[in-house]
Amino acid sequence: MLSPSELSQLRAAAANHIEAVAELAQRICEVPAPTGNEQARAQLVASLLRKRGYTPEIDAINNVYTRRGKRGNGPVLLLLAHTDTVFPQATPISIERNADILRGPSIGDNSLSVAAMISTLDILDELGRETDADIVAVADVGEEGLGNLLGARTAVERYREKLGAVIAIDGKLGKITHIAVGSKRWRITVRGPGGHSYGAFGTPSAIHGLGRIIAAIADLQVPREPKTTYNVGIIEGGTSVTWIASRATALLDLRSADVASLDRVADQVRAIVQQRAGPGLQTEIEVLGERPAGERSQSDPLVQLAAEALTWLGIEPKYEASSTDANVPISLNIPAVCIGITQVEQAHTLEEFVHVQPIGNGLAQLVRLCIEAGTLIAGT
Repeated sequence: MLSPSELSQLRAAAANHIEAVAELAQRICEVPAPTGNEQARAQLVASLLRKRGYTPEIDAINNVYTRRGKRGNGPVLLLLAHTDTVFPQATPISIERNADILRGPSIGDNSLSVAAMISTLDILDELGRETDADIVAVADVGEEGLGNLLGARTAVERYREKLGAVIAIDGKLGKITHIAVGSKRWRITVRGPGGHSYGAFGTPSAIHGLGRIIAAIADLQVPREPKTTYNVGIIEGGTSVTWIASRATALLDLRSADVASLDRVADQVRAIVQQRAGPGLQTEIEVLGERPAGERSQSDPLVQLAAEALTWLGIEPKYEASSTDANVPISLNIPAVCIGITQVEQAHTLEEFVHVQPIGNGLAQLVRLCIEAGTLIAGT
């Protein structure tokens, strides 16, 4: 493990990179990257890495891969920081810096994490520190919305046979995500014959049928522990106030950290869709995405290393369940955690902002965890 003098050097180096990370995060944030359209941001990240002497690779889905180390056949430590955002391509991006506050849509989720991943490589290079396991840093796609963790799935599959551990970079400093909240995202469609609201009165309406389905879902009783949830987020249908709807759809999100509980509520909803629309209507469920669930124990060695890195900085670790890129390796029983770099506020809004000064602690945490996780997996 690291000596006190090495830890002191590491912390000083991280503090010296605060402004560099803030500047990098701003450059990354300025490039639109809605889920499914991350190519421009991928090109920027690749160019930033090339300037640092690396040889990044952009794959067919716009994941950007960079390898540090030349240990060849040994286990690999995978870093994941997603490039995609929740904002549409045409969203105006205005980034403002006011003292300790850096504000802009996607600045914290997840531009700053991508910047921190790049700066972690910078710090390791400056310190001349070789890790005991090669690091593969991946700026990955498809973490948000209906991206279905495409980038993380692809990266994990690519290195599956040599994967020792995974560190996802996302969220707030001080939190350790070791429980993966799984989800199922469905489009529920109801279809009927349609007709004029007066002349064909009595013809079954797809909208009315969808309403009965949604009302029944809303009456479901789900467990508080393990926390299990449902939400109808979008409904669409109909063509006119004077026309009985022939089609109506709803987007449904089901979540739980427990696989059995998630499957149970899914079965209940499936039965509702099949039975509650009403006579003369047809229903269909289209699976839009599934995020796997799972858990790493707080006593897991990687989770403990993450906690020790925070405690060293005087930060009390907070263990949590969430849905992140770490879902993929956790569900496959691969050691994995998700950690944050600073405090992120108003995420997924145009007023999203981050605090700049805590970046030093977040970077120090990440660099230390990379070094010690490398040692951990090289010895297993």
